[in-house]
Amino acid sequence: MTTFKCEGLTKNYGSLRALDSVDLSIEPGRIVGLLGPNGSGKTTLIKIASRLLVPSAGKLEICGMEPSEKTKALVSYLPDRDYLPGWMKVSELVDMYGDFFADFDRERAQKMMDSLSLDGKMLLRKLSKGNKEKVQLILTMSRRAKLYLLDEPIAGVDPAARDYILDTILSNYDEEAVVLISTHLISDVEKVLDEAIFLKQGKVVLHKPVDDVRQETGMSLDGYFREVFKC
Repeated sequence: MTTFKCEGLTKNYGSLRALDSVDLSIEPGRIVGLLGPNGSGKTTLIKIASRLLVPSAGKLEICGMEPSEKTKALVSYLPDRDYLPGWMKVSELVDMYGDFFADFDRERAQKMMDSLSLDGKMLLRKLSKGNKEKVQLILTMSRRAKLYLLDEPIAGVDPAARDYILDTILSNYDEEAVVLISTHLISDVEKVLDEAIFLKQGKVVLHKPVDDVRQETGMSLDGYFREVFKC
């Protein structure tokens, strides 16, 4: 069954059209880059899939169902901003996720925390911005979801940590799941992507396997993106 599907998906904010008749289909077991400049509709698409927004027209389906309480249990969402309570300890956040999500793997979370030397006794607000983002990503990827929605997951971390985070994404998602990564840092994530989606002014202008893009254009995905979206 197709994990992620859009048919004529449209979202208006008053007179502004953020998504314009988007048609997409993503099969299980794929890591997909959702790529485009600011204002292209990436976050809007992710928020509709997360039930934070409703479409103006068309539909979006996750495992054959429109966003609902049932799909909420299938989706693990990482927003593009801090969202966890800073007064909680890291270990308390792990406990909270374990209590709230039936598919949360505490052992997986602890292993990743240990690998990054994150102290469970630390208050979240005492951590650096990069370490906060690592905690949020670990919690997101420790669920055994069918769809992972990651909005700018590596924007706030130093380059040395990006490879670890991308390896974490690669090694901690179910092979029957889809990982959808929205990011501006294309050169960093390109190596882990199976497919790329280019969004421009709310429309899909490309959806192809990354290897096909390289073969057809003779360019890296990052290079081709710069060509398509150059000012």
